[in-house]
Amino acid sequence: MSFMDDDRPLKKPAHEIGMDLSAISVDELKTRIDMLKAEITRIEAEITRKASGRSAAENLFRS
Repeated sequence: MSFMDDDRPLKKPAHEIGMDLSAISVDELKTRIDMLKAEITRIEAEITRKASGRSAAENLFRS
């Protein structure tokens, strides 16, 4: 990463927890729900992956 990267404006997140939703259309709200569900699925998959890795390590050291 170069020092020039710091000059670029930060990309606004697609959704921010607690943000005002009153000006957002129903279609956009549905899109955000789909995006958040996909993110939950991704996070749950990572939890599962990490838990199985931890379980494998614990089994290795029990033997």
